[in-house]
Amino acid sequence: MPEIDYHLEVGSGTQAEQTGFAMIKIEKVLMEEKPDVSIVQGDTNTVLAGALASVKLLIPVAHVEAGLRSFDRTMPEEINRILADHASEVLFAPTLEAKNNLEKEGIREGVYVVGNTIVDAVLQNSEIADRKSKILSKLGLEPKEYILVTAHRKENVDNRDRLERLVDILTSLPLPVVYPVHPRAEKRLKEFGLWKRLESNENIILTKPLGYLDFLKLEKNAKIIMTDSGGIQEEAIILGVPCLTLRYNTERPETIKAGGNVLVGVEKDLALMYVEKLLNDENFYRRMASARNPFGDGRAGERIVNILLALWEEGMLKVRSSNFIS
Repeated sequence: MPEIDYHLEVGSGTQAEQTGFAMIKIEKVLMEEKPDVSIVQGDTNTVLAGALASVKLLIPVAHVEAGLRSFDRTMPEEINRILADHASEVLFAPTLEAKNNLEKEGIREGVYVVGNTIVDAVLQNSEIADRKSKILSKLGLEPKEYILVTAHRKENVDNRDRLERLVDILTSLPLPVVYPVHPRAEKRLKEFGLWKRLESNENIILTKPLGYLDFLKLEKNAKIIMTDSGGIQEEAIILGVPCLTLRYNTERPETIKAGGNVLVGVEKDLALMYVEKLLNDENFYRRMASARNPFGDGRAGERIVNILLALWEEGMLKVRSSNFIS
């Protein structure tokens, strides 16, 4: 990948601080570069900041992963998704379900179902990860003999009760656990006095956040993935690894309908029941592991580029206006 041209250096802060600082810095870049279109992907504060800064400068926004909805407005990411979609001129929905979500909100123009670029990335990098990453030997792991865990969502790690329940689940799992810890989660675990429970458990391997290739190799070789990340729910089904989602809702319901993902929240009995079933019921494990990937064929990026080029050539890549004078 090419080196980045601009580093915003926004850092951590409140939701408003991050979004506001990012908007100010992105606006300066946009005014200098004067792009024909701004492409934003996902649901982060940077996505919202980029969409708002762009449309206010009359630069059309193209949102990749448009239409994803958890229908949980307590999640900052859900607000970012909704606002970014409504600020966009071109909306690249990964699935028909995402397109239908947009239609229910009155967004019918400029919507294209293209699949998800996460499939492109996984398929392109899986073999590279196998060849280059030494993470399994570094951590002393054997393929399909560990559970990979990620947990970083605000609703899980900023809530003491939920975080305690999450730790109870992790310390009760019957296989070795690999947990790359997000800085936010590490801060809360230490603040709430829970870090040592994980650190002292011989069954749990705590690591710093990992690079993409190392993490991809861990995903591919895990027996089970447990996560509160939306993207990892997608990667799990693409790689054929059963996923247990540590949340009570998801903006990736396609993974559940396909049979590769189950919501367990931070309910210990429910989570351990599914872990035991996956380890002891070969047919159940096989059904989850063989669930069909609903996010496309790995050519989403190609479709996105072709659509944007066609719109640009036709003079259609612009912020829409209206004229009520007949």
